[in-house]
Amino acid sequence: MDVVFLSRVQFALTSGFHYIYPPLSIGLGLFLVIIEGLYIKTKDPLHKKIAQFWVKVFALTFALGVATGIVQVFGFGTNWARYSRFVGDVFGSALGAEGIFAFFLEAGFLGVMVFGWNRVSARVHYLATVLVAFGAHFSAIWIVVANSWMQTPTGYQIVGEGVEAKAVVSDFWAMIFNPSTLDRITHVILGCWLAGIFLVISISAYYLLKRKHLPFAKLCIQIALIMAFVCLILQLFSGDSTAKGVAKEQPSKFAALEGVFQTTESTPLWLFGWVDEERQTVKGIKIPGLLSFLAHLNFKTPVQGLDQIPKDEQPPIQPVFQSYHTMIWMWGLMLLGTLFGLYKLKRKRLENSKGLLRYLVAAVAFPQIANQVGWMTAEIGRQPWVVYGVLRTSEGVSPMIRTSHVIGSLIMFTVIYFVLLALFLYLLNSKIKQGPEEAEDLSPVYQDPYNRGAKP
Repeated sequence: MDVVFLSRVQFALTSGFHYIYPPLSIGLGLFLVIIEGLYIKTKDPLHKKIAQFWVKVFALTFALGVATGIVQVFGFGTNWARYSRFVGDVFGSALGAEGIFAFFLEAGFLGVMVFGWNRVSARVHYLATVLVAFGAHFSAIWIVVANSWMQTPTGYQIVGEGVEAKAVVSDFWAMIFNPSTLDRITHVILGCWLAGIFLVISISAYYLLKRKHLPFAKLCIQIALIMAFVCLILQLFSGDSTAKGVAKEQPSKFAALEGVFQTTESTPLWLFGWVDEERQTVKGIKIPGLLSFLAHLNFKTPVQGLDQIPKDEQPPIQPVFQSYHTMIWMWGLMLLGTLFGLYKLKRKRLENSKGLLRYLVAAVAFPQIANQVGWMTAEIGRQPWVVYGVLRTSEGVSPMIRTSHVIGSLIMFTVIYFVLLALFLYLLNSKIKQGPEEAEDLSPVYQDPYNRGAKP
């Protein structure tokens, strides 16, 4: 194992662990804006209790997100010094904006959101919640802008030669709105929403199984299932648009994620399969011509295959193919649980459907898996480029770093991140067991969200 591969593994580890938490913060932020907005409108104390509970969970995810994210910044300098020098002018504007305008907005109003209950007015507290949620979203947008530039770089020029070469911004707005920015922002934000929403669904389903905090759980899962359905439908269209963009801008990645070795008419779409890179075939179940239609709106038009791409510019086929298809199957599992949940909810049988509730408890893992393998698809599929078509990954590593250095830090980070993950799960479990504080002023009219107009 050389230093380039180990550095990639280390960055994948730190990024993967970090990416557990920000999507939860973003998704919970949206949920909090909705539920606290309902409280402002209705003055229903149940809405307030729901908001107070999920604010605590939000604060936990925010804290772990900050703790795990700091390491990535140092990783650019320790392991990827040449890459940092090359993209510094471009990333400086995007990531600087993220820190100044987004992170400080989020962090600045977090204290009011967490500790401001009964200290500020309801409307001021709601404003703080909205600003924190906006800051979380805005932060993600700038991060995705920077990463999208690595996928489809525009608005720059290269100055200097050899190891002194670097990209400088020549058109700020072209850099920001590069060809993949809008598609990828939409796709990532929807994935983040689903991560937070399914955490709400999972914990609410757990309470329904245990017959605990029933008014809280029923209303939470009712709102969350509706939100999940809307997001999943939007994600379907977002995924289609993103894939079309990849086919146009990154044909090598698109060929890898769809397992297209030969450029032929009526290119099939693989539902699932196993890639044989030696024989350049895929064994599995396919639908003839469907990929041609999805990419070009024509069942005959061929999709560019790997046979038209130089061997040294092709990404690893198997991991890209499997991660991409895993992401799609996770979407299907989320949709399945959401549809059955809404059906049972409409029939007022959800709390008695123990099998479905267990499924929904476990479903918290589906968006997390989808987000992780989605980033694997994007990042591994970009190889061998760290900046697509401009800078190879092997050219971005720090010149002075040694294999022993990376192995030592990789072991250290693995231990630390598993400890942090264990701490997060322990604290989250404690909050779940403690549950929401029961509201003393809830009258019987609030005890059944399915029959809000019932008389005492």
